[in-house]
Amino acid sequence: MARFPLPSVPSRLIDIEVADSRRRGAPSATLVPGKAGEVRNGEGEFRWQVGIGDGTEKDWRAAGAALVRAAQDEDGKPAKAVQVELTPEADGHTVAGLTMGALLGGYQFKVSAESAPALQTLRLLTPYERAVPAYAEIIDRVRALAGAATLARDLANTPSNIKNPQWLAETAERVVEDVPGLRATIHDEVWLAEQRFGGVLAVGGGSVSPPRLIELAYRPRGATQHLLLVGKGITFDTGGLSIKPAQGMHLMRTDMAGGAAVIAATRAIAALGLGIRVTALVPAAENHVSGGSYRPGDVVRHYGGITTEVSNTDAEGRMVLADALVYGIRRFRPDAVVDVATLTGAMKVALGLRTGGLFATDDELAGRLLAAGEQAGEAWWRMPLLEEHADAVRGELADVRQAPGGPGGVTAALFLREFVDGVPWAHLDIAGPARAETTYAEVVPGATGFAARTLVELAASYA
Repeated sequence: MARFPLPSVPSRLIDIEVADSRRRGAPSATLVPGKAGEVRNGEGEFRWQVGIGDGTEKDWRAAGAALVRAAQDEDGKPAKAVQVELTPEADGHTVAGLTMGALLGGYQFKVSAESAPALQTLRLLTPYERAVPAYAEIIDRVRALAGAATLARDLANTPSNIKNPQWLAETAERVVEDVPGLRATIHDEVWLAEQRFGGVLAVGGGSVSPPRLIELAYRPRGATQHLLLVGKGITFDTGGLSIKPAQGMHLMRTDMAGGAAVIAATRAIAALGLGIRVTALVPAAENHVSGGSYRPGDVVRHYGGITTEVSNTDAEGRMVLADALVYGIRRFRPDAVVDVATLTGAMKVALGLRTGGLFATDDELAGRLLAAGEQAGEAWWRMPLLEEHADAVRGELADVRQAPGGPGGVTAALFLREFVDGVPWAHLDIAGPARAETTYAEVVPGATGFAARTLVELAASYA
């Protein structure tokens, strides 16, 4: 496989410091009324004025991101260090929002012969010296959350001539090896065949790069709750024999954004030492075109025995998730299950590009996820599991039908529900917000890392 230098995975986050206002030296910014994230030239000792809108945490994130992107020295090059003067009214929410925006707003992933210098340090200056320790503690937690989103972005942005299932598995092993209590196990194609993971093997059969199952285990002492996370890990998606149009296919390097979010969130959960047991599964495969590709009309037997009649080989995500869901539930007996996937274009039509779709069989789990998303700054909308479409998932040649038509996001969720066996389960469809074409708030073009922070906050709600 071709190799070339890549940005480190995970990317280095800028340093965030907090100090009392007597410590000065770097170019300064001040927070002022005005449109959130609008940066203007400052006056006197302040080089920049940054609008803070209504002062919500979302506004603070936009302000932090905008400042980082605007921070340049007098020669027009990115400044090495910047400080921002907090107002007397600032509190922990202010610090958390500014920090999150700054950590994520300046993110870039570019394969280049030369790496451009970027901002290295942001210093927050508070008029209250006694607040410094508390703010530093907040920054540490925000850094873990931002690190999860950044790692998810890195994994999803990596080009697919580098990122095949083996690379994703090896990288997952590497990024968790330094986290106490977190263990990675990688299952290869031989193991998958022995265990009869028919969906993963069918999808991966068209590629010269064989599939993998990535398994992460976090087992803190004293934990009484067990959460199973499952993420779609399609490292590139041509659509298979039901091939996609050429336009937009290059974006399919991010079709494993759900798996990236699960890997990154699990790492952050363990790094934070949260008191909840977590198992993470990422079925990784490349959906390619060859004589080994699976076909429309095939019948595939999944792990556990359920059979699926294939309608469209471009509906591959649900095929690999089905195997992993049954395996995870039967093997680990979790208290709740959440899967994450860039699953359907229908969800982009329904909710646009900034809101994730949430389907759930359990109201409590759905409520926890909505609250976690609000806490994390990620927007979710609960979608219905419409029973009037449940019969459409029933197969003629097999137990279930993979892509029966109708409301695509709903029928995809109903298909997955066939494999969860009554356990409280939620399905997160992130096809819209997993990628961005424009800059907004703390988001930059490319993979967004969406869902990683929500999953960490979900785990924290149990712990």
